[in-house]
Amino acid sequence: MEKGRLGVEGSKRNGAAAGWRRTGLALALSTATVLSGCQSILEQSYEPSVQPSSNPQIVEEVQKNDPRAALGAREHPRIVASYGGEYKDAKTERLVARIAGALTAVSENPLQSYRITILNSPAINAFALPGGYLYVTRGLLALANDASEVAAVLSHEMGHVTANHGIERQQREEAEMIASRVVSEVLSSDLAGKQALARGKLRLAAFSRQQELQADVIGVRMLGEAGYDPYAAARFLDSMAAYSRFTAVDPESDQSLDFLSSHPNAPQRVELARRHARAFGQEGQVGDRGRDYYLDGIDGLLYGDSPEEGYVRGQTFLHSRLGIRFDVPEGFRIDNKAEAVLATGPNDVAIRFDGVPDTQGQSLAAYIASGWVTGLQPETIRPIRVNGLEAATARASADRWDFDVTVVRLGQRIYRFLTAVPKGSPALQPTAEALRLSFRQMTPAEAASVKPLRVRVLTAGPGDTIATLAGRMMGTDRKLDLFRLINAMTLTSTVKPGDRVKIIAE
Repeated sequence: MEKGRLGVEGSKRNGAAAGWRRTGLALALSTATVLSGCQSILEQSYEPSVQPSSNPQIVEEVQKNDPRAALGAREHPRIVASYGGEYKDAKTERLVARIAGALTAVSENPLQSYRITILNSPAINAFALPGGYLYVTRGLLALANDASEVAAVLSHEMGHVTANHGIERQQREEAEMIASRVVSEVLSSDLAGKQALARGKLRLAAFSRQQELQADVIGVRMLGEAGYDPYAAARFLDSMAAYSRFTAVDPESDQSLDFLSSHPNAPQRVELARRHARAFGQEGQVGDRGRDYYLDGIDGLLYGDSPEEGYVRGQTFLHSRLGIRFDVPEGFRIDNKAEAVLATGPNDVAIRFDGVPDTQGQSLAAYIASGWVTGLQPETIRPIRVNGLEAATARASADRWDFDVTVVRLGQRIYRFLTAVPKGSPALQPTAEALRLSFRQMTPAEAASVKPLRVRVLTAGPGDTIATLAGRMMGTDRKLDLFRLINAMTLTSTVKPGDRVKIIAE
């Protein structure tokens, strides 16, 4: 996405301190992703490999007179938009279609058609809308270690559809719409308002505890009857809980779009899933995990930030499509969110970076003074140069915070740094100065050399250990922890020659 279209006007109401945390920014490429339904067509009978049908069952035809499908279709574009669009990869789509096809054949309602969309998001999530709209993020596919784990998630969501939980949930929509209208009135930015509305719709995907347990029962039964390992549901719930603990190390991590935020992971729920699985046999002795074909299907899967959002590499943020980069000081952690790039450091120091279209062409000093910064100290506005680029800086103060505001013009955009420190902190000047000095245009060679991170599947050799394999991980300073997480390994796990494992690399 293109860092831009910020709704900083919200800071007029909330104060500058609230502004840098809440205002809505989105990066959206001018060539926006077309928000259309998933093109995978699931046949009514399952075959081990997906082949074109001579008489395909078209989703639109099946759903034509289904009012539940109309509800799902109405919300589909908003859901897709809130998760960064669709993830388009033929190999991955075939993999998901193969798994879903096996489940559809044993569904409580085998006539129910499903429209499955892979969302282009690193979040770990899956959910359903009425009428058979199923969603799974590429982040969840990266975390899963075999087909049975993804089947466990999809069968759970199919359980919500076949039990008509979405229709029961629809009764809450009127109250949600009222709240959404309030949000759209408070947020001046059209895009910020749309994002808030989309997140509001996601809250409609939250089910009651009883509905979750009912979907668990349906899902485990479908797993077993489809020939998958029925214990995969409990196993993957454990993996998602481990992921939640991993990300919780970062207190600024936003898990609002993740599976466990709407699917409670109580220990008794995991045990209940195991209990239902025992009806099919003993753990480890029943069902197919589908590990090899699953790893083949996700080898090369995009991991973490997408090219449209830019990349975080250690202390550096790079956006090759916009041709910009900057560094944060040592000890800071960068979080590349959809609405902005945020960084947090010691002693409650925080940074927000975004960009907006340069529509007025006014001086940057005049731009800073144009009313979007609450608590601005006008006498501190001064024009500067940042690595040869036109820029301006100023100070602001509000509530318990002091701010440095720095804006830089590059091409047809204005890039903005907002550095916030507790009032009176001496860290403001050195932090803001370090940011300014590090911001620069990338050379064409630099931009071309930046590659996205992907899931890579390796086969362990004779001399390989967990430590040597984890050492090949990229994009994280917690290589060993992340390696164990994505491979569902414990502290006592080992590898032997011939084992296939996932790493994150370019």
